[in-house]
Order: sequence, then C-alpha cells, then structure tokens
Amino acid sequence: MDAFYASVEQRDNPALRGKPVAVGGSQARGVVAAASYEARQFGVRSAMPSSTALRKCPDLIFVKPRFEVYKAVSRQIREIFAEYTPLIEPLSLDEAYLDVTENLKGIESATQIAQEIRAAILHHTQLTASAGISYNKFLAKLASDYRKPNGQFVIKPAQGLAFVEQLRVGEFHGIGPATAARLNQLGIFSGLDLRQQTETFLRQHFGKAGSYYYHIARAIDHRPVRPDRQRKSVGSETTFEQDLTTPEELLSGLQPCLDSVWSYCQRAEVRGRTLTLKVKYADFQQITRSRTLLAPISSQAMAEQLSRELTASVLPLAKGVRLLGLTLSNLETLEEAVGKQLAFLF
Repeated sequence: MDAFYASVEQRDNPALRGKPVAVGGSQARGVVAAASYEARQFGVRSAMPSSTALRKCPDLIFVKPRFEVYKAVSRQIREIFAEYTPLIEPLSLDEAYLDVTENLKGIESATQIAQEIRAAILHHTQLTASAGISYNKFLAKLASDYRKPNGQFVIKPAQGLAFVEQLRVGEFHGIGPATAARLNQLGIFSGLDLRQQTETFLRQHFGKAGSYYYHIARAIDHRPVRPDRQRKSVGSETTFEQDLTTPEELLSGLQPCLDSVWSYCQRAEVRGRTLTLKVKYADFQQITRSRTLLAPISSQAMAEQLSRELTASVLPLAKGVRLLGLTLSNLETLEEAVGKQLAFLF
C-alpha cells in the first residue's frame, strides 16, 4: 500500500488531502510512523524523530495513529487477495507476498492479476497500491518500490541479473544501513561488486547472511510464499518526554511495554522463551540485554520478574534513558509451550 497510514488519514479527512501529513507524535520525543507523499518531498520518512521531521517540513501536520482502523482496512485488502490465491504471506498491515502461479481465477498473467487487485483495492477502499511482479520474492519486493505510488513493475527472468547488478547494495531488501556500510568498507558498492565475491568470503564477514547475499546478487531466491508463517517475536517500546534517571522510573516506564507484550501473548495464545530489554540513552547510544530460558515464560508475573532482572543489569545509570523496549521471542503456541513445560518438569 502507498503511504498506508497517512493515506487512510487523508482519505477519512478531506482537509488533509494534498498536504504534508505525518502519522505519529508531534512531541519532542515523538517519532513518525508514516508520512504522506507530500511530506516525503521534504525528506520526511518513517522512523524519523518528529523534531527532525518538523525542521525539514515546518508545515507538517501530525495525526495520531488509529491502528484499529488500519487493521480493518488491511482485512479488506486481504479479502481481495484471497479471491485470487490462498498463498498469501503478510509482512505487515500494508504489505504481503502472493504466489499466483496457480490462481483461483485461472489467469495466466501475473501482471493482469496485479492490475485487477490494485483496481479492486481502489474501488473498495479508495486507496492506491503498488505491485512488484517477478519470479522470486527478492525481486518482487524490489520491483514493488520501483513505480510507487500507484504503479507496478515487472522483472522478467531474463532481466533479473542485469537489474540486480546495477543497484547499490543499500537498495537491497534485507541489507540495512549498517550492513551496507560494512560492505562499502570491503569495496562492495553495487550488485555487480557483490556478485564478484565468493560465498566463502561473504560468510567469513557476515555469517549465515553471507550465503543469502551471495544468492541474491545472482537474482536467486528460493524462499516459498508461506501463508502459515508463524510470528517469531512480539515487542513494544516507549519514548519518554523526559529522560528517566532512577531505577524506579525505569521499572515504571517498562511496565506498559510488558503489559502490551503479554496482552498479545494472551490474545494470540502464544508464549516465548527469550526476553530482550532495549535501552536507548539520552545521547542515542543503544544497548540490549537478553535472557533465554529452557522452558517458555508461563505467566506475566514470571515475565515481570525477568524484566526486573534485565533492568538491574543496566544499573547504575550513568546517563538518562530516553527509550525503553521489551521483546519476547522464540514464540510458540500455548499448546506447544505447555507440552515443553511438562517435559521439563517430568
């Protein structure tokens, strides 16, 4: 979907149309969750601090997020997808992979399917979507960004290698700024540079991810579309208006994150074995502390005790804390978790 959260707000409030809009908090410690295309022209991007966004675009209009509305629209869009294929792998509320090799309408052209889906989304939601069409997930993801907004782009099998080699490594899906910088330090700037490296060399520098980089540089990606993909982690974080400076403030500030994470676990009937604390200091330095248990965390009280132990590991505080986050990972269903707990006990 094109600038999904911001586009929903502009759809529902005509006064916002054609104006630079950011979904998120406008406070000094706020963060942009999504930016309209009018705001993007000024350099405003998602995950950008609100203060930075306002410097770039003084007329920026901030709107509080309405996640229940976004989820409802996302469900509408998924229903449209399901008319064409059951092989749908959601990545987020506004993005998904679809395998349409064999589709429910018997349409031979993936390009035609993309056109029909985008038209149906516009008709039912009054929102625009962009699509990428290719023979694997990596290339389809790249293609989906190539004609935004409200467009689509095809990378055919004969074009895959040439398309990849002319990209900067920082444009590759799965390679973030830090990894791109490490690649640049090794003299690897483009897809062509990456393709000239051996798999052994890339694994030496990037571990298992090196094999992934080796293959995508050759436009190879054998990952299937997995409609049953299970969520592996759930997290929540809070940025504070004023820096936290005492242990009591840390624990109090962390409680809403814990409540949010455990609420999801209850609704989704999942449990996890690894709890990770994220701390971002006033100077933007960031650290994490994790604990992994043999058996899944069975109660909120147990999670709270573990979070207290993780918090104690970052004390005493040498500087203020601007952000706290808590993530529960190694998730499994409640049935699997109970089974492992019984096995652990007996």
